[in-house]
Amino acid sequence: MSEPRLPGRWPQQVPVLIAGGGPVGLTLAALLGHHGVRTLVVEADAGYCSGSRAICISRRSQEILAWVGADRALVDKGLPWTGGRSYFRDTEVLHFRMPSDPAERFAPMLNLQQYHVEEIADHAGQAAGGRVERAWASKLVGVQAGIDSVEASVEGPDGALHCIRADWLIACDGGRSTVREQLGLQLEGVQYEGRYVIVDIEQTTERSVERLAWFDPPSNPGSTILMHRQPDQVWRIDYQIGDDEDPVEAVKPENVLPRVRSHLAMIGETAPWKPLWISIYNAKCLTLADYRHGRVLLAGDAAHLVPIFGVRGLNSGLDDAANLAWKLALVLQGQADASLMDSYSAERVDAARQNIAYGAKSTEFMAPPHRGFRLMREAALRLAAENEAVRSLINPRQSTPVSHRGSALNATPADATLPAGAPGPGDPAPEARLADRHMTQLFGQGFVALYFSDSAAEQPGASAALAGPEGLAGLRCWRISRLPCPADALFDDQGQAWQRYGASEGHLVLVRPDGYLLARWSTPQWTALAEALAPFRLAGGHRASATANTATSA
Repeated sequence: MSEPRLPGRWPQQVPVLIAGGGPVGLTLAALLGHHGVRTLVVEADAGYCSGSRAICISRRSQEILAWVGADRALVDKGLPWTGGRSYFRDTEVLHFRMPSDPAERFAPMLNLQQYHVEEIADHAGQAAGGRVERAWASKLVGVQAGIDSVEASVEGPDGALHCIRADWLIACDGGRSTVREQLGLQLEGVQYEGRYVIVDIEQTTERSVERLAWFDPPSNPGSTILMHRQPDQVWRIDYQIGDDEDPVEAVKPENVLPRVRSHLAMIGETAPWKPLWISIYNAKCLTLADYRHGRVLLAGDAAHLVPIFGVRGLNSGLDDAANLAWKLALVLQGQADASLMDSYSAERVDAARQNIAYGAKSTEFMAPPHRGFRLMREAALRLAAENEAVRSLINPRQSTPVSHRGSALNATPADATLPAGAPGPGDPAPEARLADRHMTQLFGQGFVALYFSDSAAEQPGASAALAGPEGLAGLRCWRISRLPCPADALFDDQGQAWQRYGASEGHLVLVRPDGYLLARWSTPQWTALAEALAPFRLAGGHRASATANTATSA
């Protein structure tokens, strides 16, 4: 980690000021840096966070971090997993598996402590050509939002105040956001009463990496316990405390360690262990109504708080960063109007409400809000031990990418003639294994057109639409063929891309820089493609050959 910035070197003006150097702020800075935008990140802490905090990294989040070259470090350090087990008392009642394929680029989930994610994202930002600067032990203490800029007061590590003018201020400063407070904004929603103690312990184990859950276990009757293996021989343990327990007393080691010891003994983990970190948590389903306020944007926990159950907190924050970065880059580079940032707010508020709806269901099962819920949960758990049909009721509903099908950016309506399950405008672009790369390696930088055709013949109008004096903003066009013969095609040797995109001969799909479909046509509509990109005033587009634009695979 670099030393805190010296007071004499503070800039007076930056294009983007990011308040908060957690995983969302650092990932956003890295994404903006790789899009060519200079940023300054200010973080109140002197370094990366302590304690595991958010630990489950979804496949979508792994793809986002791969866009800034962080995939190798992420995969090398993290522990992948595809499923888990749930127990009622001492009986297994569920063994679930998330959809996965050994040939896929990333596992459905990766366990990795938040401080590792922060370090990996930070290093990716430092590799962005000097465009990302950060100041540790420096706190944003004041905000004055203007029409076309923001004035921020930052207290440096020596206590001196520095005034910084930013074209845009992004609040990634967490659940107790100073920026949100300065703007007088209030989160809306529900806060649950049920509390969980969170404990990190170090213990050597040979268990496979799974999500493990016990309801009313003999080791801690009446409680619910979650366990995740993490790198460096760390167990993450979450257990529910009673409504009548004092939260201050609940986190004292003399009260925590006996419960942990009892549970480890019950599951046969007898190796020596030691505690590393203890905290407490209660579930919140809260969001702002709008994530844009003039030149101030909010992301991650500063904008929304979702329960840990279903692992949608950190992952939704990284999705905020992915949505925001490409749009803000286009605005700052004069390729889009500032109103484009309204779509960031609209899409991500809707995403937060989707995540909250799923998270609320999971929370009401994991921490029943009243006796009626507890009775229904116990009935479901008892029946699940004997009836497979009931087991779906206790599935933890792990995080999946949300859809933006209602987005105003979508250039074409959803095609009713699409095969069932095929992605439409506003849906995340599916992963698919091609002969020499993965489909998601094509995304993350600019717009991408996917032309599904087994014919080597050039389509009339394609060259004129994709080239020309004005061009199309960083657009890359790839032909996806099930035959190896077209020289300019990517070889879909297993037909996986055609199948997952619901494509037939001549289908044309336009994908946004954040890996979401913007439009699709059942026959090549090259003029319509150009029209779909017109709002972005793109420049410098080109056709991509099968050997160009290769990406590093994890």
